[in-house]
Amino acid sequence: MCFEDLTVGLKASFGKTITEADVVLFAAVTGDTNPMHLNAEYAKTTVFGERIAHGMLAAGLITKVLGTQLPGPGTIYMSQTLKSARPSASGRR
Repeated sequence: MCFEDLTVGLKASFGKTITEADVVLFAAVTGDTNPMHLNAEYAKTTVFGERIAHGMLAAGLITKVLGTQLPGPGTIYMSQTLKSARPSASGRR
């Protein structure tokens, strides 16, 4: 899709289940071995109550949509602002 073909309201999406392998590989690539992501026993003691995937792993999935779907191949975005919602009282949403 060319830049001039973009219009307000266009949408693209995809679904992915984050797997154990995804989390372990992301930790290996980035060096982020925070026990919140890798250690179930530790994670039970936190506000989340269970392991969580790296926030940047989820944020990185945005590139899949931009670079392959909308607008598509060759797209590089230059900026991203992220804000994580706090966990609910039970630690799960």
